[in-house]
Amino acid sequence: MRVRFDRDTCIGMYQCVAEWDAFEKDLNDGKADLAGSEETEPDVFEVAVPEGEELDAKFAARACPVDAIEVYDDDGEQVV
Repeated sequence: MRVRFDRDTCIGMYQCVAEWDAFEKDLNDGKADLAGSEETEPDVFEVAVPEGEELDAKFAARACPVDAIEVYDDDGEQVV
């Protein structure tokens, strides 16, 4: 499972931070950061979800008020 995070879309409500430890507050920019991720496009970051954290990743995506977080299964299908 992978998470894709569009940081440009993020408005800094930090609900994702409350749902999954992989997200961190960046108070300087007023946006979240996705720890351990790699930038795949300008301001778009992706990371593999560690085993056992799949539900947290899904909750983080669902909690985002601007849909800046997407979750994909191992076949590349979007699940959130």
